[in-house]
Amino acid sequence: MNQSSKLFKLIVLSLFGSISMVLMLVNFPLPMLPPYLKIDFSEIPALIAAILFTPVAGIVVEGLKNILYLIFTGASDPVGVVANFTAGVLFIVPVSMVYHKYKTTKSLVSGLAIGALIMTVAMSVLNYFLILPAYSWFMGMESMSASVKIATILAGILPFNALKGIIVGAMFVILFAKLKPWLEQKRVRSSSAA
Repeated sequence: MNQSSKLFKLIVLSLFGSISMVLMLVNFPLPMLPPYLKIDFSEIPALIAAILFTPVAGIVVEGLKNILYLIFTGASDPVGVVANFTAGVLFIVPVSMVYHKYKTTKSLVSGLAIGALIMTVAMSVLNYFLILPAYSWFMGMESMSASVKIATILAGILPFNALKGIIVGAMFVILFAKLKPWLEQKRVRSSSAA
């Protein structure tokens, strides 16, 4: 029984990783923000996996999504892929940890708010110290000054991540309300099989 439970989990995570990669391709920019910052709903399958199983399952889906995206698109920009993975993990892990502690809709909403806040703040800090310098280096451009990095973060990256957390969180709450009976049934089945 344990072997079939592991196989089921592997199949579900692979499926969610594939769906997540497709959702990553369906993206759109937000008005008044730089056009290279685009919203997609690829975190939703990872959130489902993290809530259905564990936070690690959500991380696996995030990893699969970004590896598949890199292979499928031949992305010439690995910095963006690493940044996407990091942002996704920073969002998903707090959500699933808070939800698994209390297992209520209220804890899910609290987790989404905490995840959005952590992602927004952490990605701003990471962009200042790592991601923006890595972009400059990778693109062969001159390093950004501190004031340019701060302006880029305040005018684009910080509001983008805050809005992304709110938009993806709101979509997930709506989806979660529809999926809750199925998720609870699968969670009971997978925990009894373990």
